[in-house]
Amino acid sequence: MPSAALESLAASFSGRLLTAPADTAPFLTDWIKRWSGCALAVAQPDTTEDVAAIVRWCAANRVPIVPQGGNTGMVGGGIPGEDGRSLVLSTQRLRRVRAVDPLNNTLTVEAGVTLLEVQQAAREAGRLFPLSLGAEGTCNIGGNLSTNAGGVQVLRYGNARELCLGLEVVTADGQVWNGLRGLRKDNTGYDLRDLFIGAEGTLGIITAATLKMYPQPAARMTAIATVDSPHAALRLLELAQQRLSSSLTAFELMNDFCIESVARHFPASRRPLATPSPWHVLLESSDPISEEHARDSFDRLMEEAMEKELISDAAVATSLAQSEAFWTIRHHLAEAQGREGDSIKHDVSVPISAIGDFVVQTNAALEHASPGIRMVVFGHLGDGNLHYNVTAPVGGSGPAFRAQQGLFNDIVYEAVTRANGSISAEHGIGQLKRDKLSRYKSEVELKLMARLKAAFDPDNLMNPGRLLP
Repeated sequence: MPSAALESLAASFSGRLLTAPADTAPFLTDWIKRWSGCALAVAQPDTTEDVAAIVRWCAANRVPIVPQGGNTGMVGGGIPGEDGRSLVLSTQRLRRVRAVDPLNNTLTVEAGVTLLEVQQAAREAGRLFPLSLGAEGTCNIGGNLSTNAGGVQVLRYGNARELCLGLEVVTADGQVWNGLRGLRKDNTGYDLRDLFIGAEGTLGIITAATLKMYPQPAARMTAIATVDSPHAALRLLELAQQRLSSSLTAFELMNDFCIESVARHFPASRRPLATPSPWHVLLESSDPISEEHARDSFDRLMEEAMEKELISDAAVATSLAQSEAFWTIRHHLAEAQGREGDSIKHDVSVPISAIGDFVVQTNAALEHASPGIRMVVFGHLGDGNLHYNVTAPVGGSGPAFRAQQGLFNDIVYEAVTRANGSISAEHGIGQLKRDKLSRYKSEVELKLMARLKAAFDPDNLMNPGRLLP
C-alpha cells in the first residue's frame, strides 16, 4: 500500500501507528509461538472514536482488520495471516476505568484494561469481580469477552457472558453502538450484547464493557483431595454442592501427571499430599457469613467425604499463603506441560455427568492408538470443561509425534460428539478449529452464523478467516 495511504490513516486518529518491523513484531506472533503472520501496520488507538476512525479508513480502503487484546489467546484468533494485507488493531491503549457503581454492583471499563486490573478496581470498591484466569495479569477484558472466557469460577459465577451487562462496540462500518447499560432486565428486542460476546472480533470491536460485581466473601476455604477416579470426583462434586450449595466456587480436577510435572519443573510447588493417587481435586468455597462458618462447613464436608470413601486424603489450607500455594500448582500446569515436551491440546466440554466415562474411554482409545503417550487431564469439573491434552512419550517429541495431531483430534472430538459436548469450551475457534466446525456443527447452525456475519460485516473485513469455516 502506498505510504501516503498509511499517512492518511495515521492522521485520522490519536494514538500510535506502528510500521517498523521491530515495533510490529510483538503483535504478529501468538504467545504459544504457534502462529505468526504479517501486517500492513499495527494501530493502537487511544479512544473509542479513534477505533471508529480506523475502522472507517479500513472500510474505505478495503483493508481487513484483526482485533487484538493482550495476545494471550490459544487458538490464533488475534494473529494476522501471512499475506500482509491486514491491519492489526490493538486495544491495549484503551485503558480507562470509566465508572464504578457499588450500589448497582457494576463497573465500566475499556477493552484494554487487564483482567487483573478489573479485579483490583472491584476490590477497591469493596466488591468482587470473579472472572479468574491464569493469564489475568496480561489478558485484556475485551479479549475475555470476545472469546467468552471461562476460568476457574464458572461453577458459581458463569462465563464472561454472564458477567457482562452491557457493551460499547465499533461496528464494521465504523459506527459506535453504546450499549453500556447496567441493567439486569432489558427486554426490548434482540440482545446485541450476546452476539458480540464470543464472536472473536468477527462482527465488531468491543471497546468497553459494563460488568457485574459481587459482594466480597467473608471467608474463603481451599483444599486439595485425592480421589481414585473421575467418577469418584463426580460423587465428591455432588456431595460438595449438597453441603456447600452456592458457596462452592471452584472444583478443579487434575490427574497425577499434572501434579508430578509441576513438582518436577517448579520445585517450590511441592506435592501437597504424600498419599499417591491417580487423581486430585482442588476445591474452594467462598462463604458469605464468617470465617468460623466457612471452616466448620468445609471441615464437615471433608470428614463426610472421607467417611464415604470418596477421598483417600486431603489437605485444607490454613492460611492465605497455603491457599495460594495450592492454586499455584493449578496455574503452573500449562507451563509445566510445555517443559515436558511436545503436546497436542484440546479444550472441550461434555455434560458433567458424562465426564467419568469420557475420560476413561477416551484415555484408553488414545493410549491404544499411540502407546507411551502421557495424558495431561485437568480442568473445571464443576462446569464440564476439560483441558484434555496429550504429551509426547519421554524422548518422543518431534515431527513424528506432532504428525499424530489429526489422529488425536479425531479420537477426542468424536468422543466429545458422542457425549453431546463441544470441541471448544472456553478458548474459542480462531484458526485452530475453524475448519473443524463444518464437521461438528449442524448445517443449520453454520448457515445462521454465516447470515449474521454477512449482515454485520458484508465486506468481510472484520477478522476474516477466523471462527467461521
